[in-house]
Amino acid sequence: MKHLERAGIDPAPLLSRSSLSRAAIADGNRIRVNAQIQFLELVSRAAADDWIGLTLANECDLREMGMLYYVAASSHHFGDALKRLSRYVRLGNEALVVRLKERPVCFVELSYAGVQRNQDRHQIELLAFAILRLCRNLVGRNLAPIKAKFIHHRSGDLSRARRLFGCEVEFGADADEIWFDTPAMELPLVAGDPFLNELIVKMCDEAISVGSTNISPFRTVVENAIAPLLPHAEATIRNVAKRLGLSERTFARRLAAEGLSFGEVLDQMRRDLAMRYLEDDLQASRIAWLLGFHQPSSFSHACRRWTGKSPLEIRRTRSNAAAIAWTTALDE
Repeated sequence: MKHLERAGIDPAPLLSRSSLSRAAIADGNRIRVNAQIQFLELVSRAAADDWIGLTLANECDLREMGMLYYVAASSHHFGDALKRLSRYVRLGNEALVVRLKERPVCFVELSYAGVQRNQDRHQIELLAFAILRLCRNLVGRNLAPIKAKFIHHRSGDLSRARRLFGCEVEFGADADEIWFDTPAMELPLVAGDPFLNELIVKMCDEAISVGSTNISPFRTVVENAIAPLLPHAEATIRNVAKRLGLSERTFARRLAAEGLSFGEVLDQMRRDLAMRYLEDDLQASRIAWLLGFHQPSSFSHACRRWTGKSPLEIRRTRSNAAAIAWTTALDE
């Protein structure tokens, strides 16, 4: 909100389109992740900032994380702080899952529960960089990861992401992760306080014990498994079932229980992503690859089936609509 106001952008229309209210944000009420994702996408366009997640994560006061900040900051070692973070992260965001894996290398994995990962790019970048900023704050140094990875795709100049993360940033990866050197886990924290930590851990455990647990619909689980497999046409029922640890028969049966088929889920995901990629002005051949089509012509046929228009016609329609909106705004 403060970022929009400094940029002279009225947040009211963006909040309305995301089904959010200024009062709910000001009061610190819990906000649905889907609404956050949609709001950040709208803010990105309004502010003409394609890296809005990184911008906001770089500006935020880390203490706004509340108990999550203090339970991490009062820990003894960096590794302890990451373990606390992974355990208690849902106190601030029930749909966010943070996993710490320490062997053979240490990495923090981010994922969503009950939220379509393929709909997001800015929110996951914001979360990842905010976590990295927190890590740097905890150890009192400009900690550089080995690398950072994101499932979603980006093209063009990636230098800003590389500069802020301080490492190579891979897009179109198989997971959302930040990798650290294993010895970093033993780094002492600048504000470690065992007495405060014991108190905050107790409070966090009590908060979790009374919190609600969201059960993710199986469709969302499947969509999040499909997302990193789409390029190179690897999103097959066999590969997705294997990724979820299920037999193909059990996998199909669980989808059928929700009135779905694998082909239907895959086709809808491709359609949603295609509309975004066309809006981002990616070449049709690259979109075809990102969506797992063997040929650009297959993507073109799919576009006609989805919308009745070719990729070029969809772009022209969007361009004309944008031009009309701009002219109307000038007249007003």
